[in-house]
Amino acid sequence: MFDDRPVRGDLDDHVENVLDLLNEYDISLSASTPEMARQQLEVLTDLSGTEPEEVGAVTDVEIPGDAPDQPAIPARVYEPTGTGPFPTVVYYPGGGFVTGSVDTHDNLCRLLCKRAEATVVSVEYRKAPEDPWPAAPKDAYVAARWAQSNAEEYGGDGDTLVLAGDSAGGNLSAVVSLMAVDRGMPDIDRQLLLYPATTYMDPMQSRAQNGDGYFITSHDLLWFAAQYMADEFDAHNPWAFPMNARPEYLAETPPAFVMTCGYDPLRDEGHAYAVELAEAGVDVEYTNYESMIHGFLNMEGIVDRAYDGIDEVAEQIHEA
Repeated sequence: MFDDRPVRGDLDDHVENVLDLLNEYDISLSASTPEMARQQLEVLTDLSGTEPEEVGAVTDVEIPGDAPDQPAIPARVYEPTGTGPFPTVVYYPGGGFVTGSVDTHDNLCRLLCKRAEATVVSVEYRKAPEDPWPAAPKDAYVAARWAQSNAEEYGGDGDTLVLAGDSAGGNLSAVVSLMAVDRGMPDIDRQLLLYPATTYMDPMQSRAQNGDGYFITSHDLLWFAAQYMADEFDAHNPWAFPMNARPEYLAETPPAFVMTCGYDPLRDEGHAYAVELAEAGVDVEYTNYESMIHGFLNMEGIVDRAYDGIDEVAEQIHEA
């Protein structure tokens, strides 16, 4: 499963409709300022999403920072209907460490809450360039620890903790899993890495193959990295990009699920990280959606296969 390089299938017809929308509305995430990029992602979310899914309860909270220089971290907690305790999922929204928010990922988290019957904590970690690395992993780690300690208040089970995220959020799920190894807490049951960013500038075939015309471009990746890493030297820290981690650290991380997409420039680095985890002895499940593009889980209003992906993630939460 891990020896074969993931491939592209025929581009999904619904994905082609999304790409037509991107062209029609001239959406580019790295064409201007960070604020404009955030607005562009919000436009795409509105165009490609659906009406919010009903769940048991939704609560906006403020997670206290654990240092004088760390402000409170906004988060949104989703509770399913029924009687808990439910598995607790900490979700890190993607967006290149610059864009993305609890709002752009609101319906995805609602769907996961409902279909996985899980308490979901979506984290509004600090974004670059206003707050470059290591602000995001600091917030992500504190939020995971808070979620485990406070799960019961929201119907969750603190003894079943899953970290999940897409793109930059997938990076943070992997990084917080590494941080927990080093710090001895929290106890994480599974890391769900959805088309994750795992390396800085390593040459990957998928970056060339899918670098233009499929939503996220190679230029976007370079632009996001430049915003996130104030000092290029820091990009070699495993808490910045988890492919930097030594095998003995990888070996101590929780079981993993890695999802990639055939038409995603990040495809090969997600696959490569799955291989490294497996070679280190971690229990890994890997899947490649050959006909999909980066971010397809947030395009459920247009792309039917988004629901297949969401159901697969929900099943991973159940297995935890």
